[in-house]
Amino acid sequence: MDAEAAGEDVLDDVVPQPGAHGWDETEGRRHEMKGPFHLPPGPDGFSFVLFQSTGVCLEEGHQVELLENRAVFDRMLEDIRQAKESVHVLVYIWRPSPVSDRLVEALRERVSAGVRCRVVVDPVGSEEVRGDKDFDQKVERRLTECGVEVHYYRPLAGKVLGRILGRTHQKLVIVDGKIGYTGGFGIWKVWDGDGLQPEEWRDTHIRVEGPAVCRMQLEFSRTWQEAGGSLLHPEDLPEPLQRGPVRAGFVASNGKLGMTDAERMVRLVIAAARKRLWIANAYFTPNNAVLEQLVHKAHEGVDVRVLGPGPVHDVPIIRASQRATYQELLKAGVRIWEYQASMMHAKTMLVDDWLSVVGSTNLDALSLNKLAEGSMVVADEAFARKLEQGWEKDLRYSREITLDAGGVTNPWRRLARRMTQLVGQDR
Repeated sequence: MDAEAAGEDVLDDVVPQPGAHGWDETEGRRHEMKGPFHLPPGPDGFSFVLFQSTGVCLEEGHQVELLENRAVFDRMLEDIRQAKESVHVLVYIWRPSPVSDRLVEALRERVSAGVRCRVVVDPVGSEEVRGDKDFDQKVERRLTECGVEVHYYRPLAGKVLGRILGRTHQKLVIVDGKIGYTGGFGIWKVWDGDGLQPEEWRDTHIRVEGPAVCRMQLEFSRTWQEAGGSLLHPEDLPEPLQRGPVRAGFVASNGKLGMTDAERMVRLVIAAARKRLWIANAYFTPNNAVLEQLVHKAHEGVDVRVLGPGPVHDVPIIRASQRATYQELLKAGVRIWEYQASMMHAKTMLVDDWLSVVGSTNLDALSLNKLAEGSMVVADEAFARKLEQGWEKDLRYSREITLDAGGVTNPWRRLARRMTQLVGQDR
């Protein structure tokens, strides 16, 4: 990244505008991250402000591929079967299922060929909260018997306080340190479909080759070490390769006191929008600062759209909290849809005709404040067009919400929002 190429105007333009929409009206908020930000146009300026906020810039040299629904497993298994050095898997949910069986068999075959295979699973997503031992008895045992090294991330036994919210929600698969996958996937039956049946979730993922895979590998390594794994081999962290023309960066985030990199990334992506901002998110209940940004963008004339889950939802209180945001957004001119065919589980953002985000980051208090998350930020017009095509298809299975049809809030929705926002408060 060439900071000088971005120009001095970048520094001037990124300064918040005092007094806009009450941002500076109270002493307390004078000491918080302000907005709305006015970013310079294009990838260079965005890369500069992303770097100064998260330490990640948009590097050249990537090849990216958008994958929807079960297609991620077909592509992933193809890459795993060709692995020469290592296969690393970090997931929040891994449960017994046909897709699990296929992955276990592929890892078994690679171990027999001398490939190092390592797995980290979050026990909350996979078994502890549900009170069963399906992963332990039906998946972990098979993996360890064939030589895969498996660790749990922050087991809860005897250490519940302080750990129940400090989970890893990341979804990472890295092959040979050169190919990376992220998105909304877990290893379970609900992701092994086409997103058009109630029991088959709608989701979006990305396959990446290029320098950003090194950051994905480093994030796996940090989690692996904390979960009890040893240091990786030098061969597991090869020199970054230039694989294509696309600019991209992987933004990892971990829960902490104060603002996380996940929220910084989200707020800068929103700020970058000049013509279009389309958000598809499984748990859309952002904090007030992000909501104010969305309202501001709509007032500026940006085409702001939100696609969230509809009647098929795995956490009803989150859907109620999501719907509590509708009235204010609709009055500002934001258009909102709810996906009807199944649980809409994607976490994507599309800005103008060039900037896209695909990853694990939800727009709720947990993802933005407490959980470990990761998202790939891509500056590429061709990739943006493919994400747009996915949106157009999804809208055929969605219902638009208006103030006259489902958009007015009520006491239950307001209560649900207050409850879901509490988990994000600093303690």
